[in-house]
Amino acid sequence: MSIFNMDVNWNIIFSGLATIFIVSRVIKYKNAVKATQGFPGLAVAFQNLSAVGVFWNWPLGEGLGLGWRMRHSLYKRFSADVIVTRPFLAGEPEIYTNNVDVARQVIVGGHRTSFWKPPSASLGVVFWGMNLISSDNDTWRRHRRILGEAFNVKLYDLVLEKSMNLYDQMSSGEGWDKLDRVEVGAVQHLTFKFALLLITICGFGFNEATWTAGPATENQSMSLEQAMGIVTRDNILHVLLPKWAYSLPIKRLRDSGHAMRQLKIFMREQIQRRKTEDLGDQSAFSLLVKASQDGNGKFALDDDELVGNIFVLLFAGHETTAHTIAGTLAYLCLDHDLQDVIHDQIISVFGKDRRPSSIEGLYKMTKILECLMEALRLHPPGHIMIREAYEDAVLVVPNPIGEEGTYTVPVAKGTRIVVDVIGMHPTRPSEYNPRYYEDPEEFRPSRWEGVSPDSEQVTAFSIGARACLGRKFAIIEMISFLTLFLRDWRVEPKLNLDETKEQWKARVMKGKVVMTLGIEDIPVVLYKRV
Repeated sequence: MSIFNMDVNWNIIFSGLATIFIVSRVIKYKNAVKATQGFPGLAVAFQNLSAVGVFWNWPLGEGLGLGWRMRHSLYKRFSADVIVTRPFLAGEPEIYTNNVDVARQVIVGGHRTSFWKPPSASLGVVFWGMNLISSDNDTWRRHRRILGEAFNVKLYDLVLEKSMNLYDQMSSGEGWDKLDRVEVGAVQHLTFKFALLLITICGFGFNEATWTAGPATENQSMSLEQAMGIVTRDNILHVLLPKWAYSLPIKRLRDSGHAMRQLKIFMREQIQRRKTEDLGDQSAFSLLVKASQDGNGKFALDDDELVGNIFVLLFAGHETTAHTIAGTLAYLCLDHDLQDVIHDQIISVFGKDRRPSSIEGLYKMTKILECLMEALRLHPPGHIMIREAYEDAVLVVPNPIGEEGTYTVPVAKGTRIVVDVIGMHPTRPSEYNPRYYEDPEEFRPSRWEGVSPDSEQVTAFSIGARACLGRKFAIIEMISFLTLFLRDWRVEPKLNLDETKEQWKARVMKGKVVMTLGIEDIPVVLYKRV
């Protein structure tokens, strides 16, 4: 047989394989359409939230930030509140919704619905150990029972007290005491440090931690702040990469591996310390370990589960609140009149020198609360919630805007539902969803007049039984910080040469999606109030 004939045969083989592959992908896509035929949707290369799709997915780009990046067009394109992404190369269809009525049908979970939270939906946190966020059904109830005992009135009073102390430390530690004007290159540098220190003090009992000397990991080789920053930045890598990858001669990987190891050692050391010593503190962590030990086996958490929940406390206890405080300041620096209204309310309630001494008094800061809830609406840190049908189910979907009534759509077992929190809200303003209100992109805190921060209308904390356990902790922390900060300072955007406020807003107010949704670095200028 000649070489020419061999070449022809190989061409035939490759052509045949290519044909088989193309046909198989066409069949796959048709099956995906059939399985989700009740919803309009998009053809994509990969499952959007798969290991590949989260980084890049044709034609949508980065899959993880889809809800933020296409907030103006994703649902508007189909005049629908529920759409589906159907992959033709690899993966399964995913249903996206920004409708709160549909969300309520799938978020609650447990025996009340046909949907549950699969472990694959929380790989970034379950990697550290099973925890409250990642679990479901009986496992979730066990974790919820233990963690619930750690969040109580004494803890909330402690958060209020320590927030005030930490703000004073920040002011003196940053050298602001004698300054009338301060430039801050990225306000997140302040809010992230504040939030992490507060959670280490109130959550872990590190009362010796200060603004200038925070807790460190084993052998003082890395500060807890550094370790958490690196781990948060690279958490997706920790899920995807094998352990040996962190030994490669790549600085980022080596630093990431070191931070991950140090954080695990830190958490396990703290567990053992609290099991063997009576520290006499009321921190959430100590109460968590004690409640687990008192569980008599049935409800107790093992060390891996304690580590998993500790990471959730550290991560959720600083990442989400830091983003929200920073985002609130970013919007406020563009509105001097609103800042003056807030300042007047602070002075009228507390005066120039007094401070909130009770949570009831703190909640009188209604203007700050409204701003926080509006910032959460526009930039919800927990921007997606993922559920999966564990049996064949039916969703009741509202008709398109302007049409009364609903229609039902079957959902096959195993289908993933992605709740787009950026677009979701029950009866109050819902970002980028005209079903709920006009001018969705405007920062308008007055929308929240009369709404309690504990209300389920604030869907950024989730809804139903699975609403965020640390909601009150976060709210007290955020109001405390902003009350003192806005009493002392007027905030303005730090403009580039010849830049207008609108140009600053376009440059700065961009969503940044890692594990949570935040905003790019926010440069501001502070002017001391007289």
